[in-house]
Amino acid sequence: MKKSTKRFLGGLALAAAGLGAIGALLMNKNGRPNRRARTGRDTSGDTWARPGMNVTFRAELMPGRDRSERTFQVTSLLPSGRVLLSGVAGEHAEKEFERVR
Repeated sequence: MKKSTKRFLGGLALAAAGLGAIGALLMNKNGRPNRRARTGRDTSGDTWARPGMNVTFRAELMPGRDRSERTFQVTSLLPSGRVLLSGVAGEHAEKEFERVR
């Protein structure tokens, strides 16, 4: 293959890669993925817990304790969707608690 043909094909490949990268950035608004659109959940007004409400741990997580002993009050809701509780150390996720009936 001639040297000029190699340069032409190399330039063509480089241009195609550049256009692909620009297209990917334009499809991903501002260069970062939209988490809500990707997960399919809209959390604007629908949160599973609010500060001040009582939540009850599932019985499997605290065996041998009565329902009243497994109930705690939410102190704050974290941006990740986890909660901080009064009287319990650490962050806790929605799946650790019983559903509200």
